[in-house]
Amino acid sequence: MARIKGVDLPNNKHIVIALTAIYGIGRPLAKQILENVGIELTKKPNDLTDDELIKIRDEISKHLVEGDLRRDANMNIKTKMEINSYQGFRHKKGLPVRGQRTNRNARTRKGRGKTVANKKK
Repeated sequence: MARIKGVDLPNNKHIVIALTAIYGIGRPLAKQILENVGIELTKKPNDLTDDELIKIRDEISKHLVEGDLRRDANMNIKTKMEINSYQGFRHKKGLPVRGQRTNRNARTRKGRGKTVANKKK
């Protein structure tokens, strides 16, 4: 089983798809990485040699992925909250950040509906 950046790659999928299991790597970046290294896109992770795995790891280390990318995103959110920007304010309150309406939907961000007493009339 191939392990890159602390993530086990699924063995039953093509390597171009398996690389997308790593946070921060999508299909286009996975394809670009494999082309730079010179590995077939249809090869399976369990068919890779140790040399090919090392080449892939070296190529991925040039990109911001996994823990570093998550930390960077969380720091950006914390910075917005500290400077009291509009987006930071919405993050603090647990409301949708990108302009969505809240009077009808937004249950993902707001949580379950709260029952209000004496609302029927």
